[in-house]
Amino acid sequence: MSDDADARSAPLPPARGGRNRSRELDEAGSGPPLARQQATEAPHYLGHRERLRARFAEAPDQIPDYELLELALFRSIPRADVKGLAKALIARFGSFAEVMAAAPEHLAEVKGVGPAIIHDLKLIEAAARRISQGAIRGRQVLSSWDAVLDYCRTAMGFAEIEQLRVLFLDKKNGLIRDEMMQKGTVDHTPVYPREIMRRALQLNATALILVHNHPSGDTTPSRADVEMTRDIVAQAEALGLTVHDHLIIGRKGHASFRALGLL
Repeated sequence: MSDDADARSAPLPPARGGRNRSRELDEAGSGPPLARQQATEAPHYLGHRERLRARFAEAPDQIPDYELLELALFRSIPRADVKGLAKALIARFGSFAEVMAAAPEHLAEVKGVGPAIIHDLKLIEAAARRISQGAIRGRQVLSSWDAVLDYCRTAMGFAEIEQLRVLFLDKKNGLIRDEMMQKGTVDHTPVYPREIMRRALQLNATALILVHNHPSGDTTPSRADVEMTRDIVAQAEALGLTVHDHLIIGRKGHASFRALGLL
């Protein structure tokens, strides 16, 4: 027999790690190393997320602000623990509503908050405003006063700077348009009555409700507020327009010029 035939008939060496390798794998299956165990375990925050979602589904009104904010952040940060970030945002701004109303540049000052998170928070804020606006759109505003107040508080009660909004009404006091006419600083808004009158005529409005906020939370009308209102009322009357009220909105309440006898 040739050397080639002997080589072909010689037994093959055992596969590398054959039987021993099988034993090692069996032993590993009964007691996996720490690294393998960590690779197969679900991240700890996944269980927390499921529990929080379940609690929200059962009683959404009982969820505290920071946990409601956690739920909002789940979409922005799908693979990380967001509890710390939610608590940091509440600590910085004060409440869920104030986080939503915070200016983007101020949100960005909180560590861990980037463009995606800011976008999602502003989306929630816009959605809340749209829902509350829907409660008064197409309705007789003066007979839906609580809905008007809820909308105004949602739209501007937690804003960090003063702003003036005007609700333009038709002859049946139905809402034609709600527009922000001016933005100002933390304690002052420049007001141009002629711009308000011009816009009212463009919209064929017959009545107005003035609304502005006090970021300080104190809804007491200032002397400047009173004088500005009188100026607007005088110009409106000259054009046959009615100013039904001027509302000052704060974080925890509101003031009505008509109720205070100032209109």
